Amino acid sequence: MITPTYKIPRSVLVVVHTPALEVLLLERAPWPGYWQSVTGSLDREDEPLAETAVREVAEETGIDARRFDLADWGIENRYEIYAEWRWKYAPGVTHNLEHVFGLAVPEPCPVTLAPKEHSAYVWVPWKEAAHRCFSWTNRDAILMLPDWLRAPR
Repeated sequence: MITPTYKIPRSVLVVVHTPALEVLLLERAPWPGYWQSVTGSLDREDEPLAETAVREVAEETGIDARRFDLADWGIENRYEIYAEWRWKYAPGVTHNLEHVFGLAVPEPCPVTLAPKEHSAYVWVPWKEAAHRCFSWTNRDAILMLPDWLRAPR
């Protein structure tokens, strides 16, 4: 008997942006009009969050995040998983814990989409990007971008 493999309810959100506050958004292939930043779940329970972020950026955009400034924002969001997506998780799992990263690239660059996941991409100013996002956690992260970039580290 084959044991089903469920998604781990731990994920990353990576806001890919330029110094000029242009933000990369990806349109979900199955849901036209649903825009988001790079997101993805851990592949295994012990996968480091930064490793997940690098992997997801590569899978969804073709960008090698190791070449740029990947910053752990130290923010975690807990949210309810949409009912229509819960079948991907173990029975009884209703919430996900998402860790936020920023990825600074020097300028907007071409993106290679994962066709089963995304159908289009755009680079837009941060306020427009926040307005387009369907996810409140994605919107809130993008709205934090100017303050994050000004904060001393």
